[in-house]
Amino acid sequence: MPSPPGYSDRINHALAFAAKHHDHQVRRGTRSPYLTQPANVAIILTRYDCTEDTVVAGILLDIVEDFVRSGFTGEMLDDRVGEKFGHGVLSALLAVIPRLTDNDGVGLSSVERRADVLARLQSAPDEARWAFAATALHGAASLLADLRRTVDPDSVWVRIGTGKVATLEWYLRVQARFSEVGFVAPIVAELAAVVNDLHRAGAR
Repeated sequence: MPSPPGYSDRINHALAFAAKHHDHQVRRGTRSPYLTQPANVAIILTRYDCTEDTVVAGILLDIVEDFVRSGFTGEMLDDRVGEKFGHGVLSALLAVIPRLTDNDGVGLSSVERRADVLARLQSAPDEARWAFAATALHGAASLLADLRRTVDPDSVWVRIGTGKVATLEWYLRVQARFSEVGFVAPIVAELAAVVNDLHRAGAR
């Protein structure tokens, strides 16, 4: 894997883009700025010596997902993301972004969208898998930290839209799917450890 960048104008640009997009957004049920999410994903990917393209993809993953959910066309995505950060980055992200419809244009439910993402990990490029794994790791680790800080675990679970059972199941499915598609990068072992701790915390 190529050496990670020192200072990178592209990464700085991606973080500035994320700051503008997530301005005034906070993590659900908290006062924590949502910008901490893409920043922490970038740190995770840099810690694993990922390439500049992979770090940029990690920063932009949630933004592109928001754009897709808002109905952006391919042309709009090219203009807002591809032209600014590279069409390769955009293409990688679209491989792991929940789709609103399947290949035949049939609408997908929220459950079907998650299943579709996991299925598409099979053919997703490594940059996309790394970005997806880092986002999952940050989400699971943040939830675990919140649970460890509180005396009332139910107050943490209640703010999560999918609920406790579905959330725990999702992280298990993500972890298992990486093994199924042969993605054995070291971040997967870290994710497995966090998911294991999260399930122990959820059992209390």
